[in-house]
Amino acid sequence: MKLLVSALEPSANLHLSPLLKALDTYEMYGIFDERFGKPFLPSRAFSVMGILDALPKIRKAKHAIKVMSRMSLFVDKVLLIDSPAFNLPLAKAIRALNPSIEIIYYILPQVWAWKPHRVALIEKYCTRLASILPFEQSFYTKAQYVGHPLLDEIPLFKVRADKEGAIAFLPGSRKSEIARLMPIFKELASRIEGKEKLLVIPSHLDDDDIAKMYGVVGDFVVCRSAYEAFDRSEFAFVCSGTATLEAALVGVPFVLAYKAKAFDYWIGRKFVKLAHVGLANILCDFAKMAPLHTELLQDAVTVENLLKVYETTDKEAFFNHAKQLRSMLDHGSQEAMVKLLCEEYTR
Repeated sequence: MKLLVSALEPSANLHLSPLLKALDTYEMYGIFDERFGKPFLPSRAFSVMGILDALPKIRKAKHAIKVMSRMSLFVDKVLLIDSPAFNLPLAKAIRALNPSIEIIYYILPQVWAWKPHRVALIEKYCTRLASILPFEQSFYTKAQYVGHPLLDEIPLFKVRADKEGAIAFLPGSRKSEIARLMPIFKELASRIEGKEKLLVIPSHLDDDDIAKMYGVVGDFVVCRSAYEAFDRSEFAFVCSGTATLEAALVGVPFVLAYKAKAFDYWIGRKFVKLAHVGLANILCDFAKMAPLHTELLQDAVTVENLLKVYETTDKEAFFNHAKQLRSMLDHGSQEAMVKLLCEEYTR
């Protein structure tokens, strides 16, 4: 089977990896991480560090879409993963040039948060919609829930609530997130006595990067694996993002902490009409369940508020609630996705 793949983000490549391992034979073309083979363009070619850096990336993206649409003429299927700003125009271009090709969209645009008009475009240009969130079928008419990839990728799940252990600190992966949270986390760590404090830092960062982005780590023990940190911890302080859902599924009580630029936060609140920002809580909202964890945003992110959540969280209640969330997602996505990729398609 010949696959044309578009996986721009590190998370997209993370979720692509187990699918490739499960396929018996395949030839892959397109945009993906170089560890999987020789791409037309590596995913890192689209990493953006700022507005000035984004301008040449836009030109590169337009050229890539033109070339990728032509490449679709020589493959059996197309797999698009997340990144709607690139993948929707790509799907449109492919459909115009190659109307009979099967286009599978995996990890759908979050139309339930904003830009609901994208539903019509996605369903017009894509033939199979692979959803990783159970409630998305209420927004898409063609979506199939395939399971959540984290249930395949997480190497451990706690079997009981830990009453004792380390404290994990996850200040995010972006430089701006880290800059806003690290001073607060450092003071917070100094106020928690008698506990090992694990600072989770992405494995690809070297010592110079750590010094520039995190400063002096002080009382923290550096940990390069979020899952290792969760395994050892009784509680976690987590920046908004995928790590919050990972912590929830593993079964680690946590508080979500997020500080953005005031203007960015205002824009987000204006256009995104959701009661919560953490994905675990969003899942609970759509299932009409109580929120799983506390969310502290903007000026509410203080040492005192974070300490209060840590000291008052009912760990047993959190763990039982987290098990319900895991049951809601039910299974991983690898098996269903491999079936989609391998089964014969007729338009």
